[in-house]
Amino acid sequence: MIRHDAPPGRARPLVYHERDAEPFQYFTEKTLDNIPQLQSLPESLRFDMRVVSSVLPFKVNAYVLNRLIDWSDIPEDPMFQLTFPQRGMLTEEHFGKMADLHRAAAPREVIREQADRIRLELNPHPAGQGTLNVPKLDGEALPGMQHKYRETVLFFPAAGQTCHAYCTFCFRWAQFVGMNELRFAAKESATLVKYLRRHPEVTNVLITGGDPMVMSTAKLERYIEPLLDPSLEQLQSIRFGTKALAYWPQRFVTDADADDLLRLFERIVASGRSVAVMAHYSHYREMEPAIAREAIRRIRRTGAVIRSQSPVLAHVNDDAVSWELMWREQVRLGIIPYYMFVERDTGAEQYFRIPLARAYKIFRDAYRHVNGLARTVRGPSMSATPGKVEVMGVSDVAGEKVFALRFLQARNAEWVGRPFFARYDAEATWLDHLRPAFGEERFFWQ
Repeated sequence: MIRHDAPPGRARPLVYHERDAEPFQYFTEKTLDNIPQLQSLPESLRFDMRVVSSVLPFKVNAYVLNRLIDWSDIPEDPMFQLTFPQRGMLTEEHFGKMADLHRAAAPREVIREQADRIRLELNPHPAGQGTLNVPKLDGEALPGMQHKYRETVLFFPAAGQTCHAYCTFCFRWAQFVGMNELRFAAKESATLVKYLRRHPEVTNVLITGGDPMVMSTAKLERYIEPLLDPSLEQLQSIRFGTKALAYWPQRFVTDADADDLLRLFERIVASGRSVAVMAHYSHYREMEPAIAREAIRRIRRTGAVIRSQSPVLAHVNDDAVSWELMWREQVRLGIIPYYMFVERDTGAEQYFRIPLARAYKIFRDAYRHVNGLARTVRGPSMSATPGKVEVMGVSDVAGEKVFALRFLQARNAEWVGRPFFARYDAEATWLDHLRPAFGEERFFWQ
């Protein structure tokens, strides 16, 4: 491991060798106590994990355990915080209810019923994604799809509704808790193709989940193949939202069908469309292992572009140095920094959220220490109900301290790029907490 304050490259592992790859093994809430590294931790800490993981999803694999977490720095280690449940992720009331059931050795179905009640209080579908974003075709709602912004459709393949490991901040947590009414999933892409033909304004499709890279290449091809039809001339790019580059880079290097996956990327590029791998990187440590850098190199050789995005998170990356080092290393490896997000108002957000003012300071302090190639990044950005809102700065205007903001994306395309101002609030953590500046009663989109 490199020191948290050391620039990437000083203690980088040796060149990747295939013999270093480990077989895929994962642990979930049911097998949490079987994780070897947890055996030396206090029982009180392991009990807290069991309680929280019975409400919020938990999954971790051997690669994350062995390569990414510094077990000498528990519980503060950022990768431990990113992947393992922590007591503060639940309110004291919710934690207390679940802890009492665990101490009483309540039947599993009783624990599940209480957990489901709590989950419904955690805003499982933020920003209207369960209602406002679901498109319709001939009056029928289309499961497994979202269409919030004019040019982009999100597609959730049913076979990709899990991940190689779970991030504890994830706003898609509701996909993984077994409550079918909270899931988005599409079994095939024929309906997507039909929808695209009706909507020529859509120029790109984002394949998301879960994580589409948990699927075999053969399954993924069945979803992608119809999108390569030459008659779909409007489709300029296909994006893949994935954490696999960080949590299981073997998917692109040593998995049995890794070469087939890369050939699929090449076929998409050969069809005249671009491939964008939307890589979720939360910390520069995720790029340290040699196999992680080998995965990046192999993807880029196909003609695909890798763009990075992540929220700024308390306990994980809420300091400018972490972002500066991450963006620098990404540029060195050929990755394009894309977004710094604000943690969404869902799930364990109370544990990870930080004030918008602090998020902006972290962004600015990191941004001013990187070169122009890293300044492709935008943020901090809130994916809120009306659209993606960027905090552009804090200013004094006409004697009033304000946030300067703008829409990077919006439900109404007329709002995109339009600046607006909100009263400065040092404690605000989300768009809904802000109030218009200069005595206005409401924001222009309200």
